[in-house]
Amino acid sequence: MNNFNHYYDSEEIRRVVSVIVLNEDNVLSRIVGLFSARGYNIDSLTVAPIPQSEYSRITIVTNGDRRIIDQIVKQLNKLIPVLKVNEHQNMIEKDTVLIKFPIDQDISNIDVIARAYHGSIQNVTEDAIFVSATDSPSRVANFITVMQKFQPLEIVRSGVVAMER
Repeated sequence: MNNFNHYYDSEEIRRVVSVIVLNEDNVLSRIVGLFSARGYNIDSLTVAPIPQSEYSRITIVTNGDRRIIDQIVKQLNKLIPVLKVNEHQNMIEKDTVLIKFPIDQDISNIDVIARAYHGSIQNVTEDAIFVSATDSPSRVANFITVMQKFQPLEIVRSGVVAMER
């Protein structure tokens, strides 16, 4: 193997993997156990049932070199009741964040910034302003950074969902 191939194989990459599984008990714990037992990290994990079916889609964002990613995909394919594993490369990715701000913050500035990130004010109570935004994971991360100046009380991210183009 030449040095280029060695470099390419050992380069750290971010990968989104979708796993279609039968919607039954312990499936998620078995998948998470696979990652844990091998020391692989999960950056994001989202699970939802597939409408009008007995299946669920598990979307996992992970990092590793090419060899590790290949190993993850092979191990996931061996698990029962996994039906299909897709390692996405050309996809649309979305992440959602919900942020709670103190009511004394400038609501008009919060609204203007939220709209720039495909977001909006979702609710206002006597104590707080609630804002959500849905965008690419990197833009959601940037939105969270920008919104720090409004002193958020709480921040919750949904995790990545992805679909092949």
